[in-house]
Amino acid sequence: MTQSATQSAQSYMDDPRNADVLVYVNGDYFRRDEARVSVFDSGFALGDGVWEGLRLVNGRLISLEAHLDRLFEGAGSIALNIGLGRDGIRAALLETLKRNDMQDGAHARLMVTRGVKKTPNQDPRFVIGDATVVIVAEYKTPRPELRARGLSLFTSTFRTSGPDVFDLRLNSHSRLNLIQALIQAINAGADEALMLDPRGFVASCNSTNFFIVRRGELWTSTGGWNFRGITQQTVLDAWRAAGWVARECDFTLAQVYAADEAFVTGTLGGVTPVTRIDGRVIGDGTPGPLTQAASELYLAEALRR
Repeated sequence: MTQSATQSAQSYMDDPRNADVLVYVNGDYFRRDEARVSVFDSGFALGDGVWEGLRLVNGRLISLEAHLDRLFEGAGSIALNIGLGRDGIRAALLETLKRNDMQDGAHARLMVTRGVKKTPNQDPRFVIGDATVVIVAEYKTPRPELRARGLSLFTSTFRTSGPDVFDLRLNSHSRLNLIQALIQAINAGADEALMLDPRGFVASCNSTNFFIVRRGELWTSTGGWNFRGITQQTVLDAWRAAGWVARECDFTLAQVYAADEAFVTGTLGGVTPVTRIDGRVIGDGTPGPLTQAASELYLAEALRR
C-alpha cells in the first residue's frame, strides 16, 4: 500500500488544534495521548460494541436524534446496556464539544463497548463492569481537492453480508471484511472499495454509501445487504422533497459504468463525487452538476434536522 490517506473518502485537513483535544472516557476527560481503555475491554479484544460518527456544523450536531436512534437500536439488538441512557449520551456529547470549545467543523466519534472482561473471550457473561463509553471529538474539514477531482473506486472481490451472516446495520466495531475490501482497492491504485452483495448487485463502498445518477434520477442500493447511512437517507429525502426521482433499487456494475455521474455519502464528507470506477471514467470524468445539487440539498436539509 503506497497511497496516502489524503486520498480517502474519510480524509481531512490537518488541524493543529487536534493535538490538544480532550477525550471523554467513562465520564472523565483526558488529553488524547493519555486516553486509555483496558486491554481486557470487549471492544479491544473482540470488536464487541457499537459506534456513531457525528458532524458538528454551526453549533449543531447534524441528525443527532437519528444517530441516537441507531446507537440504541444497535446496542439493544446485541443486549449491550449502555447505562447512560439517551439523555446521558446526548449530554456527554455536548459536554465534550463544550470542553473542547468546538462550534463548527468538528467530527465526534462515539464508541460504546460491552466493557472490561475477566478474561478475553467471546462469552459476554465474563464482563465484570459497566459498558465502556468513549467520545473522540476532532476538528475535521474534508479535503477540498477530493471534491474537485472526485474519488476513484475499485470493485472488491469481498462481498457485503446479509443480516443472517453479519448485520451491517448494527454499526458494529467489527469491520474486518470492509477493511479487507479497502486494502484490496488501495493495492489496485484506487481510493476506496466498491462492494457488491452476494447476488452480484452493487451494495455500498467500504465506509460510505454509493449513488449513481442516470437520466436525472438518483439510484442507491436497497440496503438489504449493507449499512444504511443517515447521510444517505437525508440525501434521498432532500432529493425527493425537491420534486426529483430517487430510487432504492438493485443495479449492476454495467449500469454503474454507464452512469452519468456517481458519488458517495458519509457523515464526514457529506456528498463526495466519484469520477473513476475500475479504471473507467464516469460521465465526463469530472464532478457533475447533479452531484453538486445533491450536496447542496443535503446540507440544507441536514441543518433543518
